[in-house]
Amino acid sequence: MAAAVTLALLSCFPAAVSARRDVLALGDADFDYLATGYETMLVKFYAPWCGHCKKLAPEFEKAATRLKGTVQLAKVDCTAHSETCARFGVSGYPTLKIFRNGRDSSPYDGPRSADGIYHYMKKQTGPDSIHLKSEEDLQTFTNHYDASVVGVFSGGDGSQLPEFLRAAALLRGQFRFAHSADVKLGERHGVKSEGVLLFRPPRLSNKFEESVVVFKDFLTIGSLRRFIRDNIHGLCPHMTLENRDALRVRDLLTAYYDLDYHRNIQGSNYWRNRVMKMASTFSGRGLTFSVANKKDFLFELEEDFGLGTSDGGGLPFVTIRTKLGHKYTMREEFTRDGQSLQRFLDDYFAGRLKRYIKSEPIPERNTDAVKVVVAESFDDVVNDREKDVLIQFYSRSCSHCKKLEPVYRELAETLSSDPNIIVAKMNAGDNDVPLGYDVQGYPTIYLAAVGKKEEPIRYEGGRELKDFLKFLKSELRPRRVVGGLKNEL
Repeated sequence: MAAAVTLALLSCFPAAVSARRDVLALGDADFDYLATGYETMLVKFYAPWCGHCKKLAPEFEKAATRLKGTVQLAKVDCTAHSETCARFGVSGYPTLKIFRNGRDSSPYDGPRSADGIYHYMKKQTGPDSIHLKSEEDLQTFTNHYDASVVGVFSGGDGSQLPEFLRAAALLRGQFRFAHSADVKLGERHGVKSEGVLLFRPPRLSNKFEESVVVFKDFLTIGSLRRFIRDNIHGLCPHMTLENRDALRVRDLLTAYYDLDYHRNIQGSNYWRNRVMKMASTFSGRGLTFSVANKKDFLFELEEDFGLGTSDGGGLPFVTIRTKLGHKYTMREEFTRDGQSLQRFLDDYFAGRLKRYIKSEPIPERNTDAVKVVVAESFDDVVNDREKDVLIQFYSRSCSHCKKLEPVYRELAETLSSDPNIIVAKMNAGDNDVPLGYDVQGYPTIYLAAVGKKEEPIRYEGGRELKDFLKFLKSELRPRRVVGGLKNEL
């Protein structure tokens, strides 16, 4: 009877049971024995109490189910199997590592979503670099959705093939590699003896740049990595959820529209070509360009830029996000001749554009002891160079913030006799948090002291009144009324 009940319960949750079985649990006693049985394995080292581990768990399980039969996913609980975790240098959670035939091959530095893990690990199957034997092999390999890196080597004693293969082993999770001993395969692209060619994806072919780039430096893993990084995207890459962080290290313009390179290459390149024209026109001005599928970034467009993405009639939305976090939006409709985009760029480089800031309205009355700050008033209040400001970033739904509220109010009332100290708060959910303030959770509190506005001090102390007063006494200069008493600080 009990067995029947168990089977009935399990049949209600087949997907969850399957996912759990698809992630192999390893430990000190069986890690080496089991891991050597798989050509490629992704291992998650975790702790049950770790919040990031809990967030990753369902995505890891979904990826394991999709990868079943190609790449094995496994996990090690480091609270129960510390010997294995120490052996592989695990010092934080979660740590993900790629193993090949039981040997630690490389760290996993890819996305943490199920889809991202799936695509990243699919690239880990098979050899590090595909051996090409003919022109037909070369054409087949480079006719791919992603870019291709191809090394052509003579095979002699001075060949750089071993270094190329070492680079391929290290970088295969990010790029596709192939090699050939037939030097003739490189001749038509300007390589007469040995060399490396970077083939950009055929779907991104355009008249503004070459589709193939030749590597000309001395070959090392580092120099090849830099070459690929600097050239793989070209004038106007396709930004995705996986590569956006790599692209946003520079000031970046992005055109968002109904881009779909799987079903509509020509339509996707229609708008990209117009962006490419502006990218070539404004080349060398410090701004990079990209295009993206609007559907992938709907939340970001609405939350970060205030754009109503249901509007637009199929025309691209255009934004600029600088590496300093400044944001601009093109309010004029994207015209098919590209003139509206040129006007937008002319205004941007001339400094005529007003930055977009997500902000609540500035309060008409702000008489409470704890001053309300919004993004639009942040500079006027927090960056006032004559006042020391303690600023709390909070969320309306945060229980810890609600618990802190009476203590924070008491602090503000205690310090109210000194006009040069301001105790303030800002709703970080509805206002842009300025650069220099790292807010990952709530409440997060900083002190923007006089003379140190560019280097705000994060508060890491206790949540009682005496804790805040002690912190202020230790940080503030010169004389202040703190805790109702004058102190030489």
